[in-house]
Amino acid sequence: MPNALLIAEPEPATRVFLSRHLAEDGFAILEATAGGEALALAERERPDLALVGDDLPDLSGAELCRRLREGEPGRSWDRDVPVILIGQPDSDAVDRVRAFARGCDDYVGRPFHYEELLARIHAVLRRANGGTHDRLEAEGIVVDLATRRVTVGGEAVALSGKEYELLVKLAGEPSRVFKKDELLRDVWGFRSLGRTRTLDSHASRLRRKLAAPHGTRYVRNVWGVGYCLLDN
Repeated sequence: MPNALLIAEPEPATRVFLSRHLAEDGFAILEATAGGEALALAERERPDLALVGDDLPDLSGAELCRRLREGEPGRSWDRDVPVILIGQPDSDAVDRVRAFARGCDDYVGRPFHYEELLARIHAVLRRANGGTHDRLEAEGIVVDLATRRVTVGGEAVALSGKEYELLVKLAGEPSRVFKKDELLRDVWGFRSLGRTRTLDSHASRLRRKLAAPHGTRYVRNVWGVGYCLLDN
């Protein structure tokens, strides 16, 4: 089930841009143009994360974060919902300190790079979902992050360094389709993607090594998009 993401952003072009791209990257999107509307959605829909612009018409992003954290009489939203605040173009260190003091989990200034914002969203979600756990599990696969040991159906599987890193990336959100450029950036550190078969060849080898006797197929290629560990 996709993570629900609340976008509280009054500027139409920015809101549409974020909603479109984040939906393409696997999130269920909720939109608000003002703080009061965002609070109502937070209470009714229980999003997994809130992405909040700092120029809402009825209150600042930092104030919205404070109200989410402190709660209000008769309201029942999740007061621990992760919040990433998108600051105004002229924001400075003081604005950031005040935002963190009011309970935001991360702060991104404008103008922002989408890929960096996406990475921050995933990082905050991992922390909120207990990302410090020392193992990942998905449909018979167990990855012990402390020892780097991988088993499928209880049988150990030997992986190369990059095969292991690719598996860890995919197993973090096993049903999510990761774009090829995202995997090349996060696993291999590529900045200029160009034409490369590196990802495809590693994914093919990883698929063969994880082949399960009970019929589960891992590392699925979604044509024209990228890879996911499991079918959606």
